[in-house]
Amino acid sequence: MAVRKVVVAGGGVAGTATALALLNVGIEAEVFEAHPSGGADGGAFLTVMRNGMAAFAAIGAAEAVEAVSFPARAVALADEEGRRLGHRPIEGPARSLTRAALYRALQELAVARGIRVHHGRRMTGASAGPDGVEAGFADGSRAVGDVLVGADGIHSLTRRLIDAQAPAPRWSGQHVVYGYTPGNPAGLDPDEYLMIRGSRAFAGLTVPGGDGRTWWFARLPGAEPAAGLSPQQWRDLAARQCPAPAAAVIAASGPDVVGGDSYDIPTTPRWHDGRMVLAGDAAHAAVPAAAQGASMAAEDAVALAAALRDHDDPAAAFAAYERRRRAETEETVAASARLSSP
Repeated sequence: MAVRKVVVAGGGVAGTATALALLNVGIEAEVFEAHPSGGADGGAFLTVMRNGMAAFAAIGAAEAVEAVSFPARAVALADEEGRRLGHRPIEGPARSLTRAALYRALQELAVARGIRVHHGRRMTGASAGPDGVEAGFADGSRAVGDVLVGADGIHSLTRRLIDAQAPAPRWSGQHVVYGYTPGNPAGLDPDEYLMIRGSRAFAGLTVPGGDGRTWWFARLPGAEPAAGLSPQQWRDLAARQCPAPAAAVIAASGPDVVGGDSYDIPTTPRWHDGRMVLAGDAAHAAVPAAAQGASMAAEDAVALAAALRDHDDPAAAFAAYERRRRAETEETVAASARLSSP
């Protein structure tokens, strides 16, 4: 029997894009997001690369993403003294935006198209039978469907439900910090990312046209995870370790700073069982160096919806989806890990 109703655990990029893609192929989806609004790392920013924008276009979401984002046109590389070492264009269209803006744009689009998106509904378990799946949530509520899509992030519960022996996320040995500084104190070219490789840390700066702020990120090496720092502590840590051209910009940033420990998942042995399947970071999380996390999630959404459209049997659909996506995503995760290495 063809899949007609999908329960989606997670309302981030992967989950909401999957619901939109399923709607396009005539399959009902209901999204359950753990956070009261938006999602984790709302203060961070990201770039949706050309492949991601193509996937958003395929589900009718490109205009919504463009409306809350800025062009990302080029990358320049500098050393810790500020000397320019190279410059290359970014193959477009590519867009920079805050993670919160992307979540909001996709969720608002989903709601506008009649998809039910629930916030504050953290999944605590799920069970599958021959005819469907039932998910339970922390508030005591339950949801039923033909299949469950686990788009519940790098620390996915769905991944453990599918395979209790699934490998845990791997710490990269780095912290990643994001922040915003008023104005353009470094005199950067609009829409260009300036990447600065220092002896202790790596930093990136950009001034999206019309935003009025310098957006910055820093990748900082660490001997152990450092979760629990305050925004000011993350800012000060980044300012101390980053090369001089970036340190002054970081030190002048406002309170909107978010930091965390960087993890990836090189491989997930089992992406699915008979009624549950993984998408996005739940299946293949990458460190942010390759700027492909959101784009891979959007591509997953398109591929999974197409597989469920083309195969009545969920197991066959999931196998086709995995064949389409596994090798490519694992290669990207590995490439991102190489880019982030000292």
